Amino acid sequence: MFVTTADPVLEPPIITVNTVLSLLAVDYPAHKLACYVSDDGCSPLTYYSLVEASNFAQLWVPFCKKYGIQVRAPFRYFSNDHVITLSDSTKEFQHERKRMKDEYEQLCHNIEVAVQKYVHPCDFTGDFAEFSNVERKNHPTIIKVIWENKGLPDGLPQLVYISREKLHKHPHHYKAGAMNALTRVSALMTNAPYMLNVDCDMFVNNPKVILHAMCVLLDSKSESEIAFVQFPQVFYDGLKDDPYGNQMVVLFEYMGSGIAGLQGPFYGGTGCFHRRKIIYGLSPDNVASVNGKLVEDIFSKIGNSRELTKSAIDALEGKIGTPPNHSLQSRIEAAYKVASCGYECGTSWGTKLGWIYGSTTEDIQTGLRIHKSGWRSVSCMPNPPAFLGCAPSGGPATMTQQKRWATGLLEILLSRGCPIFAFLFAKLQWRQCLAYVWLLTWGLRPAFELCYAALPAYCIMADSHFLPTVQEPALYVPVALFLTYNIYTLSEYLRTGQSVQAWWNNQRMARVTTMTAWLFGFFSVMLKLFGLFETVFEVTQKEQSSDDDDPSRFTFNESPVFVPGTTILLVHLTTLVVSLLKLQHPPADHNMHGSGLGETFCSVWLVLCFWPFFKGLFGIGRFGIPKSTIYKSATLAFLFLYWCRGTAMAN
Repeated sequence: MFVTTADPVLEPPIITVNTVLSLLAVDYPAHKLACYVSDDGCSPLTYYSLVEASNFAQLWVPFCKKYGIQVRAPFRYFSNDHVITLSDSTKEFQHERKRMKDEYEQLCHNIEVAVQKYVHPCDFTGDFAEFSNVERKNHPTIIKVIWENKGLPDGLPQLVYISREKLHKHPHHYKAGAMNALTRVSALMTNAPYMLNVDCDMFVNNPKVILHAMCVLLDSKSESEIAFVQFPQVFYDGLKDDPYGNQMVVLFEYMGSGIAGLQGPFYGGTGCFHRRKIIYGLSPDNVASVNGKLVEDIFSKIGNSRELTKSAIDALEGKIGTPPNHSLQSRIEAAYKVASCGYECGTSWGTKLGWIYGSTTEDIQTGLRIHKSGWRSVSCMPNPPAFLGCAPSGGPATMTQQKRWATGLLEILLSRGCPIFAFLFAKLQWRQCLAYVWLLTWGLRPAFELCYAALPAYCIMADSHFLPTVQEPALYVPVALFLTYNIYTLSEYLRTGQSVQAWWNNQRMARVTTMTAWLFGFFSVMLKLFGLFETVFEVTQKEQSSDDDDPSRFTFNESPVFVPGTTILLVHLTTLVVSLLKLQHPPADHNMHGSGLGETFCSVWLVLCFWPFFKGLFGIGRFGIPKSTIYKSATLAFLFLYWCRGTAMAN
């Protein structure tokens, strides 16, 4: 079980701790499980929190299994949520539950105190000595066995902390690099045939999740067909009516289920069970037998660690797990070697093996590599949902996530890993290829939507038109398209139990994110293609709860990502005033009508879509658009409108 975290500030340790505790408490023999936590921030705070959590887990895990607790992330269980019910009302249970709650509150207090001290959460002596004088992006490998299971099925699973080596001159490939390091280290220490990876904020909501996955992966027919089992992302405590449009309920319900009926769902980066041997590059053609040629091929790709090569061969041959009397500590030295930043040099890690490099959406690229080898994937949707996570709340966090997605999707589309090539030269099925293309072309949308957004404003300023007039029958075509699309999408939201307000919020945010965060992603990829810029993986702020009186109110910061949206709003507010006061430049040919109802409607529609930005013009604090952003946007709006007037006069 792999858990990845990268920043103790953006991803508070208590969130990671709850995820780890929920994993340690799943209904599955503990001696067959190992939990590896990758800390790319190399934070003693994260390690300290995990050590404290392991002590609490010795009480929490037996408590959960004894009383059949359904929700095994403590913060959710003790939140007094109306969904959580007490299955046993005996005095013994009540006493133990109170004890667990007191212990958990003490755990939270200890972590909170450490967070307040942050720079020095502990004395850098003893077990913490390796964290002294380390830099986040320049430090040696640190591997700590926090808990080792001695073969007890009713004990605690293995718990290992890993912070891979980082040096300034070596690329570390963000989350993909962390996942590959976890794969190699776990291969030496436990070498389980199946690997689950979750983000640090995706806790186990269904304790039988591993049994659900194993029902698929252990089927006799799936061995040569199914590569991974993907559980859909579901979010807890989502804001009412999805004001930021990032809960993706309808997307998973319709598009996700539809794609699952082709070659299988996309790999979503979290809540996914992989076969280890497929991560090593095994194709369906070679699954029946592992011959000498295949072993030699693996040896040439996997690196110069004999221990890792042997464990990879064991995985390919179906030799499960670790040998008897195997100690995790005995493999620490070999694990340090494969977690070093220079180990991958001259190997196929990130290209043919493991998680694939070259994109900030490494999950989609890795899943595409698996699908193009001929493998299928399966979607599993148990009730209750297997995992629950927290969706970004607030404008800046949402924009960060959306920008990373748009950047990564476009990187894949414009690379040699494009699904069209995978269909032509590999084993990606045609309809699965179309599904990938549909997803990846999201990154191209900003260029077109920005032009569409500018077009009505230009027509109003120049008193020209691009839509038919009210008197022309041709007007029925765009009106029919507009009504059909919106009525159908509204019906999808209503059928999935969403409200009309949720539908509007998602429609509105689709316009906002496309012309703000996605636009920056588009430009960053274009600059990367010309060798002028390197894309970076930006970690999204994780929040466990919000104390805002109105958490659904849009928030801003000084990021330039808000400049395009503010500019579009100012442009269309100005053009509506110009249209209302009839201040357009007179058309050159009076036989041709000027701007009409269609152009005005488009402009009003965009103002409504950017209404949170309109309120931000008059807001204060983080609810208001910073004055520097307003000044930049006003300058750009003025230049655009001046160009429109100048073009109209020239014509």
